[in-house]
Amino acid sequence: MSSNGVQLRVRGKVQGVGFRPFVWQLAQALQLTGDVCNDGEGVLVRLAGNGGAFTARLHQDCPPLARIDHVETQPFTWAHVPEDFSIRHSAGGAMDTQIVPDAATCPACLAEMRDPGERRYRYPFINCTHCGPRFTIIRAMPYDRPATAMAPFPLCVPCEAEYRNPADRRFHAQPVACPDCGPALMWRAGDITADREAALRAAVAMLKSGGIVAVKGLGGFHLVCDAYNPQAVATLRSRKQRPSKPLAVMIPHADDLPETVQALLRSPAAPIVLTPKAWLPALPEGIAPGLDSVGIMLPANPLQHLLMMDCQRPLVMTSGNLSGRPPAITSRQALDELGDVADGFLLHNRDILQRMDDSVMDRDGTMLRRARGFVPDAVTLPAGFENIPAMLCTGAEMKNTFCLARGNQAVLSQHFGDLGDEGVEAQWRSALSTMQEIYGFQPERIVCDAHPGYRARQWAQVQGLPVETVLHHHAHAAACLAENSWPLDGEDAIALTLDGIGMGENGALWGGECLRVNYLACERLGGLPAVALPGGDLAARQPWRNLLAHCLAFVPDWQQYPETRAVQRQNWPMLATAIRRGINAPQASSCGRLFDAVACALGIDTQRYEGEAACRLEALASQCTGVDHPVTLEVDNLAQFWLQWLSWQAEPCERAWAFHDALAKGLAHLAAFHARRLSLSTICLSGGVLHNRLLRARLRHYLSDFTLLFPSHLPAGDGAISFGQAVVAAARSCLQRTKNVTTVTQ
Repeated sequence: MSSNGVQLRVRGKVQGVGFRPFVWQLAQALQLTGDVCNDGEGVLVRLAGNGGAFTARLHQDCPPLARIDHVETQPFTWAHVPEDFSIRHSAGGAMDTQIVPDAATCPACLAEMRDPGERRYRYPFINCTHCGPRFTIIRAMPYDRPATAMAPFPLCVPCEAEYRNPADRRFHAQPVACPDCGPALMWRAGDITADREAALRAAVAMLKSGGIVAVKGLGGFHLVCDAYNPQAVATLRSRKQRPSKPLAVMIPHADDLPETVQALLRSPAAPIVLTPKAWLPALPEGIAPGLDSVGIMLPANPLQHLLMMDCQRPLVMTSGNLSGRPPAITSRQALDELGDVADGFLLHNRDILQRMDDSVMDRDGTMLRRARGFVPDAVTLPAGFENIPAMLCTGAEMKNTFCLARGNQAVLSQHFGDLGDEGVEAQWRSALSTMQEIYGFQPERIVCDAHPGYRARQWAQVQGLPVETVLHHHAHAAACLAENSWPLDGEDAIALTLDGIGMGENGALWGGECLRVNYLACERLGGLPAVALPGGDLAARQPWRNLLAHCLAFVPDWQQYPETRAVQRQNWPMLATAIRRGINAPQASSCGRLFDAVACALGIDTQRYEGEAACRLEALASQCTGVDHPVTLEVDNLAQFWLQWLSWQAEPCERAWAFHDALAKGLAHLAAFHARRLSLSTICLSGGVLHNRLLRARLRHYLSDFTLLFPSHLPAGDGAISFGQAVVAAARSCLQRTKNVTTVTQ
């Protein structure tokens, strides 16, 4: 029997984005008959006849949150040609589609929520196919209401009608609800309780009076207070034991900001964006002490919009957790853990199934923390990576993410933070289990960091699967290459990998390396000299230890310099003895610890959160631009740098700027030397130190003769390590497959 129709398999981000009603409407417009359904592989469209202009219109008119990766077309035979076009129930099958990240409230829902004539007026859970929670409410795939956190909320008659109507923007929007059938707010403050609108009024009153409110969101809790109230900010810091780490601020609008920043803030991902403090001059210094930037965001969900509408002022919106613990995701957990922090709790009765922190970006669009709005978007691997076996890549110890890779795609998890913090590893394991179940993912191997002490590696070794390791800085470089679509068979590149520490060859601790890299191998060509880390991990928390180590290594008469007063106030002779004897003082070529040493010499001698000294040093340097200075930094001769820098009397900001400039010039000279020696034209730059905006700019300046690859869509730091592990292990797999084919051929 000859075919009388056509079947289209649509793959990509096509579930939970209004794709089926879009197909239905398109078929109506083109007067086509057939049907459409979701299944494990994506969306399946069956049409009577040849489909005409249907495929072209699929791409041209695609819904705003959807992304079509490819469409496979083949003939189809109808036993009975349909008389109309219908939407079939979802089918199961092997998971090959992409799950959609949570999306910020769309303009249509906002307008409806603000209209007193609408039945969802001021409803804090309003959504449609173009916005609202997705990944944070999913239990299983396909993405249908019974497999989400909305299962306990049966639809009322009007919502059911919208849900079933293909012409409605809420057609098969799984979180669809209204005040009559959906989730509701609750207020708890001591013995005082309130529900629904009264709960919201109580929360607003608390915030206006200077109180702190724990607010249940989409992917966790936020601790909220009036950002214009210095006392409220100080109280929040004191209770949360967060003395100086910057706090994110939600602002009412972005109308006065540059258009590029507005575009980031108003995107469906609605991330936190780092912006100069000068753009929001009324914020108290306590929001981001010692820094020149502040993280700002716009309301991302209806409840946040309502809080902002009623408070009419910027609000601190920081993660709802105690110091050293992950953010709370259940109401019970929040009440138990945050009872001494929050004055009241704005709760709701919809479960959070996935922890999802706010994503953070720099104002140029560089990703710093990838989570809400971006996870679990898949990353397509570069040319040459095909038919990759299923691999679970466990990432780093800090700023952890994991990665699932197979075929030619990789899915990175949300940011988890330090696996050593209490409760984080448990959330990591839970999220991994959920992600594997959603994708039907059974790994054939596990890929880990080379460091034997990392918890994720220790976990991997008892899973009963083959385990392979990747050097930390090879993963950094490979992630940068892959993000920039460097093909599997591309030529070698020079890599500058700059961070705190990571395991290098033969157990060496690296952190400031110049490498020759491809996906299969990395060779250290040079880098910063290894310097002691006095006290091991304590060196990352106490900058004076690093200044002492550098002084002992490079400055024989260091005690004559006033810049070393912070060291001399400590019991440094005992530590110097430990360094000399090699007692708990491992050697590391750490760029991050060099930043700490310089920061300490300029009076920045506290490190109350990771990277604080370096961030404050950058902020200090940013007060000056283009300073003429006598300082040079040859990477293999830090003695000369320290002598010049300590002897140069200038303003602190000038000296901070000179350090950034000299370091960038020295690293650039090293990379350029090896690139020219090896006839290579591309230099990739990665590692957490590359989040430093000034250093990036100076490296671009000094390496302008080369093709430069920087991370942008993925973090430069450890948040992309799991992705780097994936592409290195995938390259090894491709090489082994090629060897096997060659052997069979022979």
